[in-house]
Amino acid sequence: MSDNLHPAAPASDAWRETHLGRLLGHAMRRFDERVYQLMAHDVEVPLALSNLAAREQVSAAHIHITRHLSLAGDRVTDLAQSAGMTKQAMASLVDQCEAWGLVTKASDPHDARARIVRFTETGLAWLKAFEMAVAQAEAEFREAVGEDVATVVALGLEAYAGAD
Repeated sequence: MSDNLHPAAPASDAWRETHLGRLLGHAMRRFDERVYQLMAHDVEVPLALSNLAAREQVSAAHIHITRHLSLAGDRVTDLAQSAGMTKQAMASLVDQCEAWGLVTKASDPHDARARIVRFTETGLAWLKAFEMAVAQAEAEFREAVGEDVATVVALGLEAYAGAD
């Protein structure tokens, strides 16, 4: 029996395994895992950081800093906003990355309450390794699905991400 509060169950729940959001999530996790794996074996990555990547201590959250921190540096609040995280979560992440030697924090000359986060030399080496790992993972994706499909996927994702 169905009523307005409890509609009839769908005939099948297979859609939950194959909807676009789930597929995008699986694809992103697979892509990020490959990037971590490549970074773990990159001789240019400082040994302590490659060990963290190899032991899966680096997570998608850590990659937010790598993806979003500008070369000029950013305030924690701006970094959190661009990464889609809370200020508190980003501050904790920045503290951990600072302990690893990836970033440093300094007072903002325009606002004494704010802190500017910048890459260290080690962080810049990490960023370069990230760039190379992403390029390799993208090349592997293109090889796996074909150049035409990869181009359509990239264009579709660009259009979808920009549509608000």
